[in-house]
Amino acid sequence: MKVVIAIDSFKGCLTSKEANEAAAEGIRTAYPDAEIIEVPVSDGGEGYMEAFHAAIGGQLEEVTVRDPLMRPITAKYLLQNNLAVIEIAQASGLTLLTKEERNPMVATSYGTGQLVADAVRKGAKHIIVGLGGSATSDAGMGMLKALIDAFAKHGQWDDIEALKDITFTIASDVKNPLYGENGAAHVFGPQKFAIERKGTLPEMVLALDERARKFAEVSAKHFGFDRSQMPGAGAAGGLGYAFLQYLNAKSMSGIKLLLDTIRFKELAKDADFIITGEGSADRQTLMGKLPMGILEQAGQVPVVLIAGKISDREELLNAGFARVECINPPNISLEEAMHKEVAQQNIRQRICLTNPRQEGGCSCDSPCP
Repeated sequence: MKVVIAIDSFKGCLTSKEANEAAAEGIRTAYPDAEIIEVPVSDGGEGYMEAFHAAIGGQLEEVTVRDPLMRPITAKYLLQNNLAVIEIAQASGLTLLTKEERNPMVATSYGTGQLVADAVRKGAKHIIVGLGGSATSDAGMGMLKALIDAFAKHGQWDDIEALKDITFTIASDVKNPLYGENGAAHVFGPQKFAIERKGTLPEMVLALDERARKFAEVSAKHFGFDRSQMPGAGAAGGLGYAFLQYLNAKSMSGIKLLLDTIRFKELAKDADFIITGEGSADRQTLMGKLPMGILEQAGQVPVVLIAGKISDREELLNAGFARVECINPPNISLEEAMHKEVAQQNIRQRICLTNPRQEGGCSCDSPCP
């Protein structure tokens, strides 16, 4: 028996690697002789750099950059020959701030630009940028300022020659435009503010949206074209827009780009089944999230979806997942379920795949909550 395991991180709880390992232990309990292939995965956010590192090798470069509040920190990116993989959360991520520090009115993407600059100096000719988990909503202005500081001869964007032959690919499943009611500020901005600022949140979101709109207007006049409404321009607080407009980036699904790189279809074509998963699975899973990317590349191989919380089970099954299983026993508190050791144990125990081609939910005695 051959089993491929490719589970997304359970945010705030388990990394992709940790979730895969727990599932593998569960499989070995039921099938001691099984061939198990563990594939760390990410859709462009947390863990994207590590997933590529596991897939293609290379070295992790450490750089001192500025965090969203311009404090010095050490961040990493992957360099493999002339390919660099940058995870923007390393320098501009929400997890770098305390809850009290969150304020996209002042948070900057400057550190992401420093990572790009370092990769270019070290010979990168193609740069993949994983857009996810940002603390910023500056439309990439901070990132662009860092590149100007690094390379412009006279402090102007048009002075930069070092980026002329560099190709960029942004990896994200976000389809939102830069501004407007479906733009970066309105859709993603509220979660980036500290709790105590909620009272003035509507006004601040409007201010962020207006700032992005004005920046896009100025940029469009300069270049003669406008990419602010392209799908993905609103990713990572508008960093997607800056890469599309200023660096002529190509946009791709984060999980598809990773799976194509590792030739996932070939890896899984003779598997008996695939296990994927995420922290919470519902109808939004079907809108391009990581498990859906796995399902689309699985071909005829059955795909089992596990999650810490499951809603819209029938829709998930109708989409093509062979089984949809909740890892948590009934009545467990969220606080307990979020403990790493508890989540790992629950994954091990819930991998009860005596018949992985069976349609429907888990065959355990305990019902999923």
